[in-house]
Amino acid sequence: MSDFSSETPAATVRAVERALDILLYFAKSPRELSLSEIAREVNLHKSTAHRLLLSLQAKGFVRRQHGSDKYILGWSILELLGNVYLSDELTTLALSEMTKLRDLTGETISLYIRSGIERIRIQAVESTEPIRNVVAIGKTYPLYVGAGGKVLLAFADDAVVEEVLNREQLPSDFDRSELRAQLDKIRLDGYAVSIQERDAGAAAMAAPVFGRNHECVAALAVSGPVSRLTLEKMQQHVDALITSAEWLTKMLSH
Repeated sequence: MSDFSSETPAATVRAVERALDILLYFAKSPRELSLSEIAREVNLHKSTAHRLLLSLQAKGFVRRQHGSDKYILGWSILELLGNVYLSDELTTLALSEMTKLRDLTGETISLYIRSGIERIRIQAVESTEPIRNVVAIGKTYPLYVGAGGKVLLAFADDAVVEEVLNREQLPSDFDRSELRAQLDKIRLDGYAVSIQERDAGAAAMAAPVFGRNHECVAALAVSGPVSRLTLEKMQQHVDALITSAEWLTKMLSH
């Protein structure tokens, strides 16, 4: 496998620049990319693109999709995000409001962003209850399941929705029409509710946070065990959730 160690200094710098160009192109695309697409968009010969992808793959920054010849971002990206979130404007602004919402509901509060066709937990305030929903910062989940994921999907571009719905990895019994109907309802209601969709025994509700250009930049979620976070309790706290999400939207719009 080729890497950068055998290059001259000038060639090494150019190789790093090209590798970064590849990663930046992934950031612009919500889907898996083939070698030909990457080479064409980054203006590289296929052999050069393949060599760089091998090096990126070895370090965990890209990976081959199972059963496919296409590439997606790898888990090493999340190691970088683990430090980025500490100084990010959104997570800094959100922390105090999330703490207020946790104190009001008694449940775990999470902030998710979309990365391609996945969601990532970038901030959290854990419930103080002995039995609570605990998820690590940087953990990724699909968009098609769970309140947080569905909020991000509902307010994403149509191309993202179609990409998720056309993925071969969806469960064989997955009802695409039902998901489309749920997304329509989420846009109408302004929030989503899920009960034991992602994890058995867990429930959640989520609302969108919008940025300066009116795009959905995050999902603010309340989650907990179904024994405590019942549908009735979620209805009691939905106004508080939406108010907190709207406050974050207002802060990001300034």
